[in-house]
Amino acid sequence: MGIESTIAWFTIAAMHLRIAIFALCVAGALCAADNVPASAAKDHMNETATVCGKVVGARYLEQSASKITFLNFDKPYPDSPFTAVIQGEHRAKFGEPEKMYLDKAICVTGKIEDYNKKPQIALTDPSQVKVEGK
Repeated sequence: MGIESTIAWFTIAAMHLRIAIFALCVAGALCAADNVPASAAKDHMNETATVCGKVVGARYLEQSASKITFLNFDKPYPDSPFTAVIQGEHRAKFGEPEKMYLDKAICVTGKIEDYNKKPQIALTDPSQVKVEGK
């Protein structure tokens, strides 16, 4: 292989690399979801999204069979426009979420589901939660 062939090969390889990087950047921009305010979650039912708002009410139903935890966003229950739910089987991973997230602005990621005509996301792992400003 002569010097001209080697230069041509590196030029083509560099061009392919630039095209691949550009494609990844475009794909990343298209796949990156915007945050959905808690008040707009109802418009995104059955979508996987990141919902953000302030946890203004939180309740752990310790005496219930399911040991469920509710994190109500923006307005107290029953007027909350969105709720994040942690089933008892996943609670240990979160510590005491009803204390940790209360009065904090957070974002939660997951599939927005309908529960009694209200949007909610079921949280199964702390990686689904991001405290804003941290």
